[in-house]
Amino acid sequence: MTSTWPARLRHANEAVLEQGRHEATADFFAKSYVAHVAGQTMNGHAAVASVVDALRHAVPDLRVDVEILVEGDDRVAWLRTCRGTQSGAFKGFPASGKPLVWRDMVVSRFERGLIAEEWVVTDLAERLLLARKG
Repeated sequence: MTSTWPARLRHANEAVLEQGRHEATADFFAKSYVAHVAGQTMNGHAAVASVVDALRHAVPDLRVDVEILVEGDDRVAWLRTCRGTQSGAFKGFPASGKPLVWRDMVVSRFERGLIAEEWVVTDLAERLLLARKG
């Protein structure tokens, strides 16, 4: 277990998600990175860039809070709370112009100091649907 993992997760979310800095991806994610999200598997830095671009297009003022839940030998379980205004479309959901708050439960596995694999459960689609209706 490395106590720097929570700090690295916070820095990764700030640099990559909030600031949209693609060049920072290599500082935090292994080249062989794998993400398991909503029954899909995404691989590599290109997958990270694609998700970040789509999110930042939809929510350009994105802000992320990270809460560490549990640390293990090579894993960290954590909660990400994301906030911003949906001013662009995202995965078939048109821009609502409304504030969004959603949460991701994430387990990150580390190899050689980099995030190698993640399992993510999110309520983003539910929040987008509610924003559209409300």
